[in-house]
Amino acid sequence: MQLCPACAYITTFFMLQAISLSKNYGAYQALNQLNLTVNAGEVFCLLGQNGAGKTTTINLFLGFIEPSAGKILIDGKELDAHDYERRKHLAYIPEVVMLYGNLSAIENLDYFSKLAGFNYDNKSLIGFLNQCGLQESAHNKYLSGFSKGMRQKVGIAIALAKNAKIILMDEPTSGLDPKATAEFTQLVKQLAAEGKSILMATHDIFNAVNVGSHIGIMKQGELIHTLKASEINATDLQELYLQTI
Repeated sequence: MQLCPACAYITTFFMLQAISLSKNYGAYQALNQLNLTVNAGEVFCLLGQNGAGKTTTINLFLGFIEPSAGKILIDGKELDAHDYERRKHLAYIPEVVMLYGNLSAIENLDYFSKLAGFNYDNKSLIGFLNQCGLQESAHNKYLSGFSKGMRQKVGIAIALAKNAKIILMDEPTSGLDPKATAEFTQLVKQLAAEGKSILMATHDIFNAVNVGSHIGIMKQGELIHTLKASEINATDLQELYLQTI
């Protein structure tokens, strides 16, 4: 993947922040007083069991659900439930990328780019797909025949075409084979090198150490530990994770 010439430096803006962010469903507290910051050029990996609050956190940032308390900030400015303009800076890569199987990769990219207000020529669309490592032989093939890793590349190409500054990922390496995981990891590192802020919910301890700049461990809706990935190895992280959950 080649760095975008216009983005070949780390920006110092478009961080993503949660301040005392909470979400309740009646008596059940899905998220409790979350404080989290993802700066430009960082990959923040959230670890935790199912139900720990990882997906709730992502859904709050995306505006899929509304917080019970606390604030969400983008670039230091508070985001409210109806601030669709600022949410344009966000892109979402779910565990299963939902694209149109009866459209080709380039047709999906063209369609979703136009939905976001961008109208690219064919050469530019090809450039985004190439940048994400999708082989050119697949550009005009239907998504219905794509592997999960190939679909993710199209999803990231859409994020790039939307000029998203912040990318949220939910279990992106789940179900990927080792080769596809390695390719995805390299792609995420390159996105961070371009100044993107990336928040990734994952169960993959090894990949969190490999790709993350920071790692958080969640339990029962609370962020229990926040670590620098450079200061811990996978074995010690696994031990801490098991002690925490």
